[in-house]
Amino acid sequence: MEEDADLREQLFHNTVRENIIFLLLFLLLYISSYALLAKFRQRDREDYFTLDEDEAMVYKISLWLCTVALSVSIGATLLLPISIVSNEVLIIYPNSYYVKWLNSSLIQGLWNHVFLFSNLSLFVLLPFAYLFTESEGFVGYKKGVMARVYETITVLCLVGVLVLGMIYVLSALIDYQKSNLHTVLNLWSYYLPFLYSCISFVGVVLLLLCTPVGFVRLYGVVGSFLVKPQFLKNLDEEFFAYRLEEDCINRRIQHAKNTGNYYVSPMPMSSPTYASFNADEQLLSPSPGLMCLRNGALQRGLQHRLENIQVRRKVLDQQRMTWWVRRTVVYPIAMLILFMLSTTTALLAVQNTLELLIGIKALPLSTRQFTLGISSLSKLGPIGAIIEVVVILYLATTSGIGLYGLPGIRKVKPQFHSTPLTHLIANCALFLVLSSALPLLSRILGMTNFDLLGDFGQIEWLGNFKLVLFYNLTFATVAIACLTTKFTATVRKEIYNRLCSSVIGIFKLHDTYCVRMFSTKTE
Repeated sequence: MEEDADLREQLFHNTVRENIIFLLLFLLLYISSYALLAKFRQRDREDYFTLDEDEAMVYKISLWLCTVALSVSIGATLLLPISIVSNEVLIIYPNSYYVKWLNSSLIQGLWNHVFLFSNLSLFVLLPFAYLFTESEGFVGYKKGVMARVYETITVLCLVGVLVLGMIYVLSALIDYQKSNLHTVLNLWSYYLPFLYSCISFVGVVLLLLCTPVGFVRLYGVVGSFLVKPQFLKNLDEEFFAYRLEEDCINRRIQHAKNTGNYYVSPMPMSSPTYASFNADEQLLSPSPGLMCLRNGALQRGLQHRLENIQVRRKVLDQQRMTWWVRRTVVYPIAMLILFMLSTTTALLAVQNTLELLIGIKALPLSTRQFTLGISSLSKLGPIGAIIEVVVILYLATTSGIGLYGLPGIRKVKPQFHSTPLTHLIANCALFLVLSSALPLLSRILGMTNFDLLGDFGQIEWLGNFKLVLFYNLTFATVAIACLTTKFTATVRKEIYNRLCSSVIGIFKLHDTYCVRMFSTKTE
């Protein structure tokens, strides 16, 4: 009896400790998510919402629901890294008093809670937040928050019935043998997991599209925050040259405004060459003959030229004011790290594809109960675990960056202090779909051998060998193609420009030769 009492007491204390840890982790994620949304939410409408108490309450409730969804998506992103690090910590310190709270029950409960709240946020909280902002209350009811709540719940129930009907038809088409009256009534254990498996499949396909694109876009994003090195260049001399040219153009524009002359008279004896700049390449093809323009075209050309000069002068000023070590070392190291991460990810996908073909690697469908702290899942031990965590976080970063490179999603891209609430809801939904599918992606591509726990490992399409193999082949091919295009685009563009200029030069010489021959014959 005393042993049973001690066992129940220990179980009670473990449950309380795990719930406290989950609560603290959720509060930490919630605070960080709220701070992140506060950076992007629209500020100019804040006064508008404070004029009406009902509108202000609707806005706050919807923002709170978005914060919960975003915190759940961050937790889903960190599932595999936390689990891998926990397993290695328990292997290194098996008998430590300070890590006794870290056990298989805690990690299993974390996966179960993330899965539950992912479903709750995706199918209840975010739809409720959107419908709540668009609701006005039923006709005939007293206007207020509760009237909008009733309308939102009614519309949400109707949408839920429609979605469940579509899922029933889809499941009957896919697996008609299980389609019967018992499965119709078995909502919680059959249709909701099937619905989530469909959403996770959509998320994995979306990751297949945006992750390779993110490999390429991440170079530009990192490069925009760093100062590019300038070897064998006198930055001070170039900076002062651009500043003098900026002053000269300002005087010409001011002279044209004061005198009303929209052309240069007399024309310069030599046609100056001016270069324009953009965000990707500093120098483009020169545009000669700017001073020969008339009828307002000169002033527009000078204004455009002035803007390009100012952009280039600011870049040079930033470069010359930056410490030379940071200017010459940090940028190449950052680009080298990105290249190593992208290459490692592509090679791991190729390796996993070959292992699937040979039969060494098993399918990502979970078939066993995993116990934490028994053995390391990486051949390199803790170093391999660190590499796996870095690669998984790199996949999460590239997928988020590549998401806004897709054509239809650019319209809802968040902007600092200017993103409306409906766009915040859409972005939270997109991130939730991607983050929930990130553990599946990492396991499908073989980025880690850590087994998918909870209901994540029970998704049926993970056991389809042809689908998993096709996904690995497609991801490896697209990733290698994107990286090859990124590093060879400049060379190919230069070769193309040289060939075009050579062909044009040949035709010009031919035309000149024909004109000369015709003139000699006429004489």
